Amino acid sequence: MYRKLLVLGCLPVALGLIGKPHEEALVQAEASPEVGFFSKENINMYTMTAVPLGIVTIILAWMTRPKADADMTPEFKKFMWAYLIVWYIAVAADWLQGPYVYALYSAYGFPGHQIAQLFVGGFGASMVFGTFVGSLADTWGRKRCCILYCILYILSCMTKHFNSYAILMVGRVTGGIATSILFSCFESWMVSEHISRGFSNHLLKYMFTMMFFGMYVVAIVAGIFAQFLVDAYPMHEVHSGLMFHMGGYNTPFDLSILCLLICLIPLTMYWGENHGSNSSGSTSGLGAAVVALFTNWRILSMGIVVSAFEGSMFAFVFNWTPALESKVLPPPHGLIFALFMMACMCGASFFSLFGSNMKPLHVLIPNLSVAMASLCMVALAVGLGKSFALQASFFSFLIFEFCVGVYWPAVGTIKSEVVPEGIRATMYNLYRVPLNAVVCGILLNDFTLGQAFSMCTMLLAVSCVSTLPMLWAGTSVPSLLLKK
Repeated sequence: MYRKLLVLGCLPVALGLIGKPHEEALVQAEASPEVGFFSKENINMYTMTAVPLGIVTIILAWMTRPKADADMTPEFKKFMWAYLIVWYIAVAADWLQGPYVYALYSAYGFPGHQIAQLFVGGFGASMVFGTFVGSLADTWGRKRCCILYCILYILSCMTKHFNSYAILMVGRVTGGIATSILFSCFESWMVSEHISRGFSNHLLKYMFTMMFFGMYVVAIVAGIFAQFLVDAYPMHEVHSGLMFHMGGYNTPFDLSILCLLICLIPLTMYWGENHGSNSSGSTSGLGAAVVALFTNWRILSMGIVVSAFEGSMFAFVFNWTPALESKVLPPPHGLIFALFMMACMCGASFFSLFGSNMKPLHVLIPNLSVAMASLCMVALAVGLGKSFALQASFFSFLIFEFCVGVYWPAVGTIKSEVVPEGIRATMYNLYRVPLNAVVCGILLNDFTLGQAFSMCTMLLAVSCVSTLPMLWAGTSVPSLLLKK
């Protein structure tokens, strides 16, 4: 009880510290724009936010750190670390790239509409090929698909060195397919192995906690380290005829390649293969997943929640960089990304403290409402062109990322119970089809920032409303509503 009171006391203090006006910092940044971002002379909104947010993140992380369970056997520990080591390295390769994709394309001189087209190439590939990747994983093998993830993402990172629209588009396509694999096949492999080895549901929850706890730590470290590398090695053209560049915004992609090569070693050595199960008597594959989606209302409702929320999240991924663009205060993309991940980690820790003993749906609904309010504030601020739009957007983004941190463990628990094992990877990818279609629609329509964030707000409203049928079902869905 005292731990929770301490947390509730720390959060307002931190928000008060990071929410103060930053006019002085903006003036100072304008007066010395050439100063290195991490130097002591450059104290601004982002560096001032890092200190209190970092303190709160550390406190929450310590209080909610995963604790060893008495039921954990040596066999479970061996299985857990065989999975987590691979997962952490694989997700680090993705986190390293995230803050710099838009920035790299912009540095190459591509206008906004072409950058949007490149992003659509990635989301479109994830939408089209992702559907079949899930079915492939359930039939061909989930371990093989995870290996394929590493190969495809390495190819994607290699293309980033070329200032060529065609080559970059190829990289976006391979990267889009790889992303579908990362956020479906890895988790599907783990859940299948966990169940087949007879480990308890309690230990599965512990595994999810370890996944997300470590994922955010990796993301924070990746963002800060990438920022140092970008600042230390300026981008330059190696050969004008090949349009080949090194350094600067390319550096995080090179580090990502290294992570992927390392990831392949434990993945190939310590993972066994598994496939979709046919224990339910149904045929594994895309057809069975489509039938289940349209005949089981709980699976369909969960799909709408996932597609709408994560659709708004990926639209946010594209739009946060231009929303924070400023000549007065140039955005340090790696540090901002690390701050976002701190907010996510605070959300995940908040869920562990206050939500783990509550019904998952009772946590999810207010969380979606707060996320909707945060992006609505951004839409109003940038749409009306207020002078405080930069600050309002940044702090609203932090609130949204906090909600993302609450969302992942809550939805992960629900999905693991709603989706049948035999079609798990396929269904997870089917959920991503409308998600990617929505994001592509937003990007191709060339909306203004205000309009784009308004669309995100509406998607979050749809996600929130879609949870209500499961909540109203009450005791007819005992696995979702029982306290965890």
